[in-house]
Amino acid sequence: MIKLAARLGLIGPVLFGFIVTISTILKYDFLLSLGWHPLKAPTFDWPSGLALGEYGWIMTATFLLSGLMMTFFALGLRLSLSAVRPAGFGVLFLSLAGLALAGLAFTTDPTIRSTPATWHGCLHDLSFVMLGLTLMPAMILLGCAFQLDLRWKDLSIYTWLTVALALPAFWLKGPAFYVFLLAVLVWSEVTVWRLKSLEN
Repeated sequence: MIKLAARLGLIGPVLFGFIVTISTILKYDFLLSLGWHPLKAPTFDWPSGLALGEYGWIMTATFLLSGLMMTFFALGLRLSLSAVRPAGFGVLFLSLAGLALAGLAFTTDPTIRSTPATWHGCLHDLSFVMLGLTLMPAMILLGCAFQLDLRWKDLSIYTWLTVALALPAFWLKGPAFYVFLLAVLVWSEVTVWRLKSLEN
């Protein structure tokens, strides 16, 4: 199960980063029509807006698959870490973050619209808030768990530094949001590689 969790953990961030990048390039004009701009308004209906319009189902599927992969990876991580309290809570929050990411599959509502908010748009917004409230605590707690496990100890400082970099970027929005995404995706891959190496 740990090996499967590691494999899925490797695929999830790469899949998410690849689809978001390619979709942004291919749907550039469509995103501009929503009010998005890569520098002036980088978080305006992005990346959620990629699930709108033609081929939006690809981004919807990516949210769902990436989130479920993150949740499964969290379960594998729990089996590898020492049975300490921070590990249990950290994995719980990471699992919830994965479910919140999967919840982004509920299609968003365009910010600029003349119609009322839809039920799926409200669930999308709620999932985004839950992602922000669970992912960073998960990383902080996992950093504590890494500190207490000799096999993971050298990743604790790296994990906390990633949080210190990503947290302001998440809340400040603007171009800094790209930093948040990149930092979290890289941390995920580094953590997965450690899990994979321990099970080989």
